[in-house]
Amino acid sequence: MIAIPFHNNPLKLENYLSRPASMSTLSAYSSPPWPNSNPNSDLLSTQDEIDSQAHSPSESQSNDSLSSTMPPDPDPDPGPNSNPNLITNYNTSISSPPQSTSTPPLISLLHLSFNQDFGCFAAGTDHGFRIYNCDPLREIFRRDFDGDGNSGGGGIGVVEMLFRCNILAIVGGGPDPQYSPNKVMIWDDHQSRCIGELSFRSEVRSVKLRRDRIIVVLEQKIFVYNFADLKLLHQIETIANPKGLCAVSHGAGSLVLVCPGLQKGQVRVEHYASKRTKFIMAHDSRIACFSLTQDGQLLVTASTKGTLVRVFNTADGTLLQEVRRGADRAEIYSLAFSSTAQWLAVSSDKGTVHVFSLKINPGSPGIDRSQSTDEPNLAVTSPASSLSFFKGVLPKYFSSEWSVAQFHLPEGSQYIVAFGHQKNTVVILGLDGSFYRCQFDPVNGGEMTQLEYHNFLNPPEAIL
Repeated sequence: MIAIPFHNNPLKLENYLSRPASMSTLSAYSSPPWPNSNPNSDLLSTQDEIDSQAHSPSESQSNDSLSSTMPPDPDPDPGPNSNPNLITNYNTSISSPPQSTSTPPLISLLHLSFNQDFGCFAAGTDHGFRIYNCDPLREIFRRDFDGDGNSGGGGIGVVEMLFRCNILAIVGGGPDPQYSPNKVMIWDDHQSRCIGELSFRSEVRSVKLRRDRIIVVLEQKIFVYNFADLKLLHQIETIANPKGLCAVSHGAGSLVLVCPGLQKGQVRVEHYASKRTKFIMAHDSRIACFSLTQDGQLLVTASTKGTLVRVFNTADGTLLQEVRRGADRAEIYSLAFSSTAQWLAVSSDKGTVHVFSLKINPGSPGIDRSQSTDEPNLAVTSPASSLSFFKGVLPKYFSSEWSVAQFHLPEGSQYIVAFGHQKNTVVILGLDGSFYRCQFDPVNGGEMTQLEYHNFLNPPEAIL
């Protein structure tokens, strides 16, 4: 594999997404420097065992830009059905109607992800990508590609932010990708172009960024690179991983990386500081989703069955807590810890976001998994079943821990969830362009209160 710089420009990280709302445009070089920037090193050429080629982007790619504005805070939209024609998913797209001065083209979402502190989120579309601030919701900037034939068609299938700085990792996607899906493009938004690339033999499933590392996830392999010079540091073999599952810690300490193992239901935990590898048999079924706390001490997992969610200590693999999402099978879309690891949020294809109370710490003793079986349907409305006094006699289903708060969403779209910066709030993003901010009652629980709703793909003027 070859990684090269474009025009030998240094990799410069600057923090500009948190500018005051009074600034109307994004200036190229006037923002304050990123406080923990990487060394100003050029992207040096490196090679590994993958045969590949890298080249500079065409001139048309390097000139794509669109100014963005940041006016005062928006008012919430009246409700979630303001634009029902924008329902999309990861694998489909909406063809654009003929261009006119009055009707803008419909946008199909290919990717959604939060940044590392959940203060921003990135959207990859069939025309480019967009970056949004969460609180208040505001489009920070967008980059729309023309798809003029000299480059790609504009589709971006992966956008990975690095906190709030100008460097992003993007991967082409959708039916008409802007870049090859086999490449990770390092985008510098100060220059509005790609400044380097990593090429592979197979499609890139996901990318994770830290201030010191770039992690690239393929179907059955993961590559860990040094950020400053793109030197390959580590390769990991995994079981088939079409979703590109991978999680990394983002605290000030050393890197903890979690990925699927080589067996069904197994996760692998890499502790790079101590050079230790821990394998955890988390579930009997295949792993569907997992997430780490910022410091990498706690890991939450869910399987393709989607009924039980488990929290582990990453240091020794101890099972610390087990909660139940429901009785029926479900596809888990996202798992998220609160900043204090007091709460856990779960979203799935059932159209409900659940919030669970966590009563654990990394040093807690483990719990018995011997009776963690999934039994037929049974209605339970309280966080702990009223049949819990039969614990040890009946299957563990009857003493399961249930969510304390819920929020019901329209079915038919995929949603990801994170905890908001306001107290006891969650932010929910949908691949139909929906944005919800909800508040839960930490004492009484129950149905969450909807505080905001917007369609961020077709927002009111005030949100731009």
